[in-house]
Amino acid sequence: MSWLNWLENRLGFLAIPRLIPTIALLNLFVYVLFLFEPEYIHFLTLEPSLVLRGEVWRLVSYIFIPQVFLEYRDPILQPLFFLLYVWFMIWVGNSLEQAWGAFRLTVYYLLGMTGVTLAAFLLGIGQSEGNSLPLYINISLFFAFATLFPNIQIYVLFVIPLRVKWLALISLAPILLAFLFAPLLIKIAMIISLLNYVLFFAPVALANARDGRDVQKRRMKFAAGSVSSDDPLHRCFVCKKTEQDDAELEFRVAKDGEEYCVDHLPK
Repeated sequence: MSWLNWLENRLGFLAIPRLIPTIALLNLFVYVLFLFEPEYIHFLTLEPSLVLRGEVWRLVSYIFIPQVFLEYRDPILQPLFFLLYVWFMIWVGNSLEQAWGAFRLTVYYLLGMTGVTLAAFLLGIGQSEGNSLPLYINISLFFAFATLFPNIQIYVLFVIPLRVKWLALISLAPILLAFLFAPLLIKIAMIISLLNYVLFFAPVALANARDGRDVQKRRMKFAAGSVSSDDPLHRCFVCKKTEQDDAELEFRVAKDGEEYCVDHLPK
């Protein structure tokens, strides 16, 4: 993605290493505070009206609230599920940072925060009034993880083996259902809240679809005998080798939309 490369070359020093694990541990800290003083949470929520009155820390502090667990009050299961949530968040964050690097993950998370904040101001309601859009930041992180590592298998409830890509699709179903029946303003807010995922993955998906279509067209031409058999199907963007140079050589389409042999596939 050229725009990310441009940003990283100029602003790479702004990367925040271990960003997601840090946020996960701060979630844990806020959770412990909540157990002793539940009212403390009200000073951290994203409330557009209060932000406009000068409480600007709320533009950041809301990401430290594990809201989904604060609403689930079982004294035994809540701490267990919360610790699993913190562990899973750290695992996802470390995996994304290894795949993208600290800068790109920082940009992705900040875009998610920006989208959620804009959506909250668009709706004019805060978390205390039922605005659940801040949850979409973690949802977008999980969708990114499932897109990059679709075949990793996890055990749901410690028993059911399930690949991450299927879990992501299951998680997507209620979001799509809510989107279909939501008023127009809510729909716009939901789209804005997941704009970071769209900006990162839509260009790659479109490029892969375009390349796959081009390859299919070339195969159809070969099948129809309309081109010479000397015209290769694949060509490495770096070394320019084709399958005619080495019949055993494998090719992949990378995130930048170009085709590479396995020897020159970008990390």
